[in-house]
This record gives sequence, C-alpha cells and structure tokens, in this order.
Amino acid sequence: MATLAGCGASQADGPDVTLRLVAADYGDSQSNSSQKYWDALVKAYEKGHPGVTVDVSVYSWNDVDRKVREMVAAGEAPDMAQVGTYADYASTGKLYEVDDLLSIPVQAGFLPQLADAGKVRRVAYGMPFAASTRVLFYNKKLFTAAGIDSAPGTWSELAADAKALDAAGVKIPYALPLGAEEAQAETLQWLLSGGAGYTDNVGTYRLDSEDNVRTFTWLKDELVDKGLTGPTAPAELNRADAFAAFARGEVGMLNGHPSLMRMAADKGVEFGTAAMPGREGRRHPTLGVTDWMMAFKQNGHGDEIGDFLDFVYSDRNVLAFSREYDLLPVTASASEAMAADKDDADLRPFLAELPDAELYPVGKVSWADVSAAVKEQIGRAVRPDAKPGVVLEQLQQTATVADRE
Repeated sequence: MATLAGCGASQADGPDVTLRLVAADYGDSQSNSSQKYWDALVKAYEKGHPGVTVDVSVYSWNDVDRKVREMVAAGEAPDMAQVGTYADYASTGKLYEVDDLLSIPVQAGFLPQLADAGKVRRVAYGMPFAASTRVLFYNKKLFTAAGIDSAPGTWSELAADAKALDAAGVKIPYALPLGAEEAQAETLQWLLSGGAGYTDNVGTYRLDSEDNVRTFTWLKDELVDKGLTGPTAPAELNRADAFAAFARGEVGMLNGHPSLMRMAADKGVEFGTAAMPGREGRRHPTLGVTDWMMAFKQNGHGDEIGDFLDFVYSDRNVLAFSREYDLLPVTASASEAMAADKDDADLRPFLAELPDAELYPVGKVSWADVSAAVKEQIGRAVRPDAKPGVVLEQLQQTATVADRE
C-alpha cells in the first residue's frame, strides 16, 4: 500500500492538514456500515502520513447527495465527496481535474469506459469509485415447477416463461420496478435490450426513438397488460420491494445487481443468473452503474488529496471495498485479480458484462433532471390506458429543455 504520489514525503515538514471526505453508505446494517471501511483505511493511511488527518462522514444514499449540495451552497465544501454524480459541480468550476490529483499509474489504471464516463467536455473530473452491472436473476425452484429448463435468451422466450410461471401460480412472474426509487435503471436495461438507450451515438438524448417506443409498447402489451408483472402496478413497485419479494421466493425473474445474491442466499432461495434477454436475441450492452469520487478546490489541498486518493485506489483497498459490498472493481488490475480468484466466482457473471456495459449519461449536467423525470413519469407508460410513445415524447421534451439550460 505504498504511496504513489510524490507529495507525501514533504507533508511531515509542513503544517498539519485535515482533509474532509463525505461518503455514501453501502452497508445494510450498522455491522457493515461503510464507516467501518473508511475508519480502517484512514487509520492505515494516517499511520504512514504524519501531519495529515482525514475526517470521513458517512451518510445514507437518501441523504448524501443533499448533504454535499448543502455544504457547497454554504461555502463549506468538503475536500472530497464520494456520491452518485459530479457533473454539475464540474460545470461550475468547483472541482479539481483528475490530471491535477492522481499519479499517472493510478489514473491510467481505471477501466477505460468508466474513466471516460467521468469526463465533462473531454476533461476528467469524476473518478469512478464503485461499479456494478445488471443481469437477469431467476428462481430455479419456480422455473422447475413451471416446466422451464433454462433462462430466456429473447424477449419472446421471457414472455413465454412469464406466462408459464403465471400458470404455475407464481405471484410475480416478472418483477418490473418502475417506481420512483430506481426506475431509471430498469428503464435503461430494457432500452438497451431493445437496441437503443437514453442517448444516441453522439450523446444526444433520444428517449422517444423508434426503438424505445417499440420497447415500452412491447412491455405494456406482452407483460403488463397480460398480468405477468404481479399485483402491484410497475409505477408503484420500487426496486427494494422487488428484491425483497425475490428473496421471499415470490418472483420468477427480475433484473438485479450483485447485492441481490446475498439477499437471496440468506433466505435460502436457489437462483440462477443470465444475460438480459434481447429483442430477437441480438447482442446488446447491459446496464452499468458507477458511483463517483470528486475533489473540491475550495480548500486548496490538492497535493494532500491526490496522495490520499492514490492510497484509496490501491488494489488492496479497491478489492477490499468491492468484496465487502458485492461490487465490481473500477481498476483493470483489481478486476483481473477478482476474475482470477475462485472465492469471487459468484461475481464473474457481473464482471463479464462490465467491458461492454453502458452507463448513464452522467457527464451531462442535465442528467440529474432527466433522471428525476424518468423516475417520476416512466411508470405511466405501461398503465392500462397509456400510449407509451406519448410518455416517451414528453420525457424527450424534458430532456431537450434540460440539455439547453
């Protein structure tokens, strides 16, 4: 865990520095709170860096982004924040460029597609901190009872399997969480499987593209209208509730990220995973999600921040965090180590999807507004009396306006 930046050697001779870091909590209980991870990491760092103190405050995902916004608005920006977005702060000149912080080996070690997503106008401000991909989870016991012997590979197979599960009495053949908690994730997973996404190849919003309208029309006609998504309307179903139902053995299939493995296993659910089926079985990207580290310029601690972050991104620390919270490493070397370790075999399906994963358009300042609109409105696209194309057109109008501001 050697220091890679050159400033560490001189810190002992200069004035004492306290770095403040605000971070999100990835734990699901007090026993595995992220505070414990950071406390241990900071203790190891401070031992080798006299004169530098790192003060870490951990908040839940419900509060952390708001907390950082409030601190910045009050003129009390932390030195670092590990949260879900960075572009709005970068666009107003509040962040250090990554080039000015990290040593060359550490910066070059990020997985390329994640590093690229941390750029605003081709300049890197966001450092990927944790990643995950999504795959299709299915309940093996329920599949067997319904006479299904393998995971679906196409939309038509998924619909047929959902119909068989429904006939076998499964409460929720396919869970479609389009509620406000994380509708933007389920939406993008389906848009990608239909051959499109939120943006086109040059990064322009295209929510109402022909492919996207076809995707949501299919969802409404073939799953929702046929009663194959369970008793709760998709617009009212949140991801956490869908995961909990899967862990209770009530769901045949759903899209999930690695943390669902532990939830299901803890409840004794035997499950399998597979790539998200595509329209007509075509190869398509899966959804990738990355959380971000950023550094504020306000306090002027660039050298100390860079030295600390070089330590944070060492393979040992990246792997420790990823394994603790069932996440994927954001560096190439740590990813290779995880892929080669038999103890990490359960994460291999997610690792396999990462090189081709497509992330949210987080480099667009407008994404925060667009994401909020998707969370609020997309569930209406599959209501009984809905016209999916109209809802997507309205979302496109919101995205177009947001992108101009």
